[in-house]
Amino acid sequence: MSFNLTDRQQRILWATVRHYITTAEPVGSKALVDEYNLSVSPATIRNAMGVLEKAGLLYQPHTSAGRVPSDSGYRIYVDQLITPSEKLAGKVEQVLDQLNWSDGRMEALLRGAAQILATVSGYIALITLPQAHTGSLRHIQLVQIDPKQIMLIVVTDGYETQSVLMQLPEAKNRENGEIIGSEDVELVDRELQILSNFLNSQLRGRSLSELSLLDSGELGREFERYVELLKTVLSDLSRQAQTPAYTRILISGLAEALRLPEFSQLQQFQTIIHLLEQEQEQLWPLIFASGGSETSGKRVKVRIGSENPLELIRSCTLISSTYTRGTVPVGSVGVLGPTRMVYENAIAVVEATADYLSEAIGGS
Repeated sequence: MSFNLTDRQQRILWATVRHYITTAEPVGSKALVDEYNLSVSPATIRNAMGVLEKAGLLYQPHTSAGRVPSDSGYRIYVDQLITPSEKLAGKVEQVLDQLNWSDGRMEALLRGAAQILATVSGYIALITLPQAHTGSLRHIQLVQIDPKQIMLIVVTDGYETQSVLMQLPEAKNRENGEIIGSEDVELVDRELQILSNFLNSQLRGRSLSELSLLDSGELGREFERYVELLKTVLSDLSRQAQTPAYTRILISGLAEALRLPEFSQLQQFQTIIHLLEQEQEQLWPLIFASGGSETSGKRVKVRIGSENPLELIRSCTLISSTYTRGTVPVGSVGVLGPTRMVYENAIAVVEATADYLSEAIGGS
């Protein structure tokens, strides 16, 4: 839904959201006149707030109360009216620099990063562990298992292995196309070694998600029987690498969240704790999501209230961004808090943390 707001309406919406974020109290025209230099009368502000309410950007929780932002109002505020805080982003990077990445204890380091993110933002911090299968290719080998089967072995830069068992393609006479009944084991071994060398020269250093980018044009006719099978298997491995696999989410900041009035009701907060601790698999796809219409084209994804597909957090805002190894997303950083969030700060710290982790992990 698009809104064509005048400059005055934008300023009043900005002031209303800013005041509500600060006070957690419904906002009236008098408060805006007293605290913001809007250069207009209270009557003009009331009229503009009425227009914003009709547009669905503000609403009154009670008949006699002031207005509070709706999810749509927050969306306009985030997309059009604020800029993430560069000062706070710099502060986060300075604090993260104090972590010792040289000792290689990845989970402990990410827990430290989550604690820093929670402390600086004031919200619940969520960091997923890196996905193992998103590494780059270190070595690939084709091995004959028996006269009918061969195995493709893939080794990543993290020394993790994947293997695929395949039927050995039938050998055909090059003159008449007839199938040759028996296999020469030594010949097959030589062919597989040549193929392995070729695959390594083509694919070493690529991410697993790029394994399907095999150019077989340089292979001679004697390898034709292997080509289609290899392309199929490598494409399957590539698709698997592009599908994020669930990994554990490290959580910090529950104590900070308890100070927020939105989480003061114990039952509601217990529901969120249960989700974070017992049902992470529901939350994980939202944290790791690399796209979404609600923030199309932006690195940091902001899901506000009802934009969250998960009903348990539709009273919350989830802000997330992926961290990468090279160009491949391997994990995610996020904060979860009420929709009444200091967005310019939360977006800045999430983006800064994701950038920092990308650099740290890429150089590890």
